Amino acid sequence: MATTSTETQPGAGAYGRRLSEKFGIEEDVPYIVTRTLQRAEIALTEVRIDQPAGRISDPIPREDAYLMSLLLSDFTYDSYWEDGRQVGRTTIPAGECMIHDLRLDPLVLVDKPVHSLLLYLPRTALDALADDSNVPRIEDLRYDPGVGMLDETIRNIGLSLLPAVRAPDQVSRLFADHLTLAIAAHVAQTHGGMQAHSRPIQGGLAPWQEKRSKEMLAGDLTGATPLSDIAMACGLSVSHFSRAFRRSTGLAPHAWLLHVRVEAAKTMLRARDSSLSMIALACGFADQSHFTRVFTRRVGLSPGAWRKYLSS
Repeated sequence: MATTSTETQPGAGAYGRRLSEKFGIEEDVPYIVTRTLQRAEIALTEVRIDQPAGRISDPIPREDAYLMSLLLSDFTYDSYWEDGRQVGRTTIPAGECMIHDLRLDPLVLVDKPVHSLLLYLPRTALDALADDSNVPRIEDLRYDPGVGMLDETIRNIGLSLLPAVRAPDQVSRLFADHLTLAIAAHVAQTHGGMQAHSRPIQGGLAPWQEKRSKEMLAGDLTGATPLSDIAMACGLSVSHFSRAFRRSTGLAPHAWLLHVRVEAAKTMLRARDSSLSMIALACGFADQSHFTRVFTRRVGLSPGAWRKYLSS
């Protein structure tokens, strides 16, 4: 069984330093790689070039994979090539996306600043997503070379994942796994024509599966337990487990864990013998600021105000 995790260790695909050096970036860049699907990597890399060298990007090794770029700032290019064919000049506004087929040797003249979040999506991941959903595998993603497109789902999920890319140690692995799978599945369905899962799940988790999964989730409030480990313990694929868990609990696994964190924090707040920063760390939040944001959003009061309310 392949190791499944959200990591910052390089693999063999076009992401991280291996990708950024093709654009002349010498320093390390932020990225995460998720291995929640067996034998497949999905990765996100943030690439920012403020002082372009004015040269054509180096070739990325050909492989059966795609890069989807979410533009984080407006980007104007004069020359883009795919499979040796040049595409004309255009400006793509921030928030739009482009798809690049790595079998076709995409190249771009980098002579203007660029800031982009790049999703690495290999064929193995697309096949695994289809197999997990028990639907036919897709052939290719549909796109116009060098043309931007507005996809609000990709934009919103991509922006939500930026904190995980920039500071993976401060973001729940469960959260990053969940959103990375979500964006990959959306791309496969919207731009590849992959069907939704072929038949609806008639029920949720069996009682033993729900009990086991909740124990594993609550056993590490930091969310460091990979989603694939929990699914495996229940004898299910990741996508099947996620759907069944939501049907059983009404919440996605990472949302259920946030609820458990808040309830654990309430217990410690009632005891009144721990500082807010101590409670934040004990309950799996990245820091006190993160704790305050989540608690206030879910309870309607800040932790400090809620504690004062108890004594009033």
